[in-house]
Amino acid sequence: MLGLKLSTDPRWVNIVEKNIEEILIDHAFCEQKAASNAISMIIQYPHYSDLVEAMTLICQEEMEHFKMVHDKLIERGYKLGFERKDPYVNDLALYLKKTKTQSSKKGFFVNQMLFAAMIEARSCERFKILSEEINDEDLRTFYRSLMESEARHYTTFLGFARKYGEGIDIDKCWQQFLDFESSLMDKYGKNETMHG
Repeated sequence: MLGLKLSTDPRWVNIVEKNIEEILIDHAFCEQKAASNAISMIIQYPHYSDLVEAMTLICQEEMEHFKMVHDKLIERGYKLGFERKDPYVNDLALYLKKTKTQSSKKGFFVNQMLFAAMIEARSCERFKILSEEINDEDLRTFYRSLMESEARHYTTFLGFARKYGEGIDIDKCWQQFLDFESSLMDKYGKNETMHG
């Protein structure tokens, strides 16, 4: 359903299990950034009322998730700490900056939607692996509950790309982006971060 062309190596969970604090801190910041991204979309595209409504709901949900992850940190005696850089996200952004669609206003919008959709898709896939493979029963249940909303967000962003990207071959752009993303997977899945 997600269309990702290369799955995360399940051994990534073994890395995560060695540093639960790090994955939870990184995850908390991923949720916060997703909420910030939704707010940014509202500011940039106030003329798309349906997008404003959808982004408002996504922002609320992402901040709820942030609180849930922060609560997990506190429960386990950890603190939030400082934001970490996300090289995976930077690699996706660099790729999109080089595409032809980036040069038009409509293409820029499409790229923003595809960017958000890709991050949600990979996050959803990582949550699924954690919900199935991690030995910590509490976190298994926790990640299962979050997985479904990430899948919903992914389809929301792709839907807006298709709706407002008329004249752009969205499916072709998405498939090329999926190809690029799969080429990154050799670099990632080796750190105890959500996309690392």
